[in-house]
Amino acid sequence: MDYSHLSWSANHRAGAVNGTQRPDGVTFFIIQGLANLGEEKMILFVILLLAYVVILGGNSMIIFTVWTDPKLSSPMYFFLHNLSFVDMVYTTVTIPNMLSGFLTDTKTISVPGCFLQMYFFIQLAVTGRGILTVMAYDRYVAICNPLRYTAIMTRPVRLLLVTGAWVFGGFCTLPVATMAWQRPYCGPNAVRHGWCDPSSVRRLVCADTRVDSIVSLSFALVALLTTGVLILSSYVLIGVSISRMGAAQRLKAFGTCAAHLTVVSISYGSASFVYISYRVGNFRPEVRIIVSVLYSALTPFLNPMIYSLKNKALRQSIKGTFCRYRPTAVSPRKQVNAVA
Repeated sequence: MDYSHLSWSANHRAGAVNGTQRPDGVTFFIIQGLANLGEEKMILFVILLLAYVVILGGNSMIIFTVWTDPKLSSPMYFFLHNLSFVDMVYTTVTIPNMLSGFLTDTKTISVPGCFLQMYFFIQLAVTGRGILTVMAYDRYVAICNPLRYTAIMTRPVRLLLVTGAWVFGGFCTLPVATMAWQRPYCGPNAVRHGWCDPSSVRRLVCADTRVDSIVSLSFALVALLTTGVLILSSYVLIGVSISRMGAAQRLKAFGTCAAHLTVVSISYGSASFVYISYRVGNFRPEVRIIVSVLYSALTPFLNPMIYSLKNKALRQSIKGTFCRYRPTAVSPRKQVNAVA
């Protein structure tokens, strides 16, 4: 689909104010997305819509269950419901816009809206990694220092750790988003992605972006390596501690870590796959977008299922919540007695 007429009209309208063409004339961006797929878009629309419903439903159920069930008051569930909240907001930043893009020929977004979407997408992705890191530390304390676990993981400490994850996400995101905002955009304004992806928007800058690319890559490496090294260190120490335990204690320790380790493996494994797929092979832009969408939705989609399947206490609490709020049927005999 050709967007050149829209790009020109954006610049023309911006320059018409003073009668000349301003160097920074873009007033909106066009999210090209998967516009070139034709009828296949509706199949992807249904798949993505169902995945989004599952993400919202599953993570909402975890948040509601943790908040309402006193048995789930341990630090692990506090971090889990924070992770579920981040996953919900993270996917809400992009998926609804993509779904609306499937139903329209041209999907536009304002310049401020584009950079807000860019900021929150990156910030929430890094914050999610930060919370996974905090959860790894929580598992380390629970297994390696079980007698001091409650004394160490107090409520102020939990709040401090979660706040640190959010601050770390902002620290790794703000410089990249600020530099992108300050760059001149004079056309074209068609973003070849499903949302305002930093690398896709950077191609539209009417200036040298080598410094932007270096800064973006540097902060991405800081975010991935810092969280990855801390998580790996936690599990190395956990592994050393488990090697000294008996068989029964090992089995219990593995059960404690299974859900979190599975989520971390999927998260970092899928991120590595996306990184390699972007740099190996000559993929069509549509394929790259689909891979990015699947990557961004995969972990939030699987998290509720993994934790529900591998955590018996959470699974039983969810069942209890369903039974507690399920409407009970009134038998005909009781109805007759009530009328009498």
